[in-house]
Amino acid sequence: MTKSSTALGAFKTILFAGCGIAALSTAAFAEKIVISNWDGYMPPDLLENFTKETGIEVDMAVHGTNEEIMGKVVASGGRGYDVLFVSSPFAEALNNLGLAATLDHAKIPNLSNLVDEATQLAHDPGNTYSVPYTWGTTGLCYRSDQMDAPTSWNDLLKPSDDLKGQTTMLSTDRWMMGAAALALGKSVNDTSDETLAEEKELLVATKPTLLAFDDTTFYLKLVSGEAKMVQAWDGWCNYGIGENAEIKYVIPSEGSDLWVDSILVTKASEHKEAAEAFINYMLRVDVGTWVAENILYKVPNGAAMAALDPSLFETFPNMAMKPAELLAFEQLRDLGKGQKAFARTVTEVMAAK
Repeated sequence: MTKSSTALGAFKTILFAGCGIAALSTAAFAEKIVISNWDGYMPPDLLENFTKETGIEVDMAVHGTNEEIMGKVVASGGRGYDVLFVSSPFAEALNNLGLAATLDHAKIPNLSNLVDEATQLAHDPGNTYSVPYTWGTTGLCYRSDQMDAPTSWNDLLKPSDDLKGQTTMLSTDRWMMGAAALALGKSVNDTSDETLAEEKELLVATKPTLLAFDDTTFYLKLVSGEAKMVQAWDGWCNYGIGENAEIKYVIPSEGSDLWVDSILVTKASEHKEAAEAFINYMLRVDVGTWVAENILYKVPNGAAMAALDPSLFETFPNMAMKPAELLAFEQLRDLGKGQKAFARTVTEVMAAK
């Protein structure tokens, strides 16, 4: 989907002080940037409004998964894209491959809206090449009217007989394997042969007990009663809670991963100043509040979180989690050379009968 408007041709120097948009050069107003994001991951009128306020046109590509956009960017060397929305391990991988640009913080004054913890993320301390957009945890989402509150990842991986056939797991590699890693007391970034073998054995044994691997409709299975407990990202569990107040979210005693969805500028971008203006726009308070209220994910934009109606936290308790609590969990990282063995293990788990 493309949103655009006529670029401003006359020479102007504009400072959008109220929106926190830094003054841009005349050349920036004639530019068009290409972004790639997940569908529905920002306000529907954002691109149109951004163009109206800056004159910068935007073409948007939609990717379904991190792996999809990663493959395209690596194949093209980043050419054809200016701004990418990816999860932090993929942002880190792109930087390690030399495909992410170093950000000019002077061009992104709305970085001041971020909480301090958002500048301390393990994959990019100081936000050198990426800016966190949303963040959260992965846990267990369950029907409190049909079962007792789960306390361990093993409640999912080694379910009681009355739960067999009524649970789902995420099939996305890092989170499926992450559940096993946490249950075993291992790092979610451990790619040693011993750990991968233990995780494989546990997950292969779990497969026959599952209703399904499901990354998109698991909360609906809870709402309908088809499932009693599912592995879930906190925001997606909130979708279910919004449909049925008997649905609850819990982080097992072994903990969670810390996932972070980030924004970066490609090193190949020929419109870096305009791309940084776009990131600055994404860090506005009103954008952050829209994301929290509509996507139901926590945002590292402290000013936006402070502007939320307190009733949101009452309805969705996991939204009230403090940044320091989030950083207590291990962040998903780029697996580097360990990625090959990790991917092979995932393939073997999914192929097992």
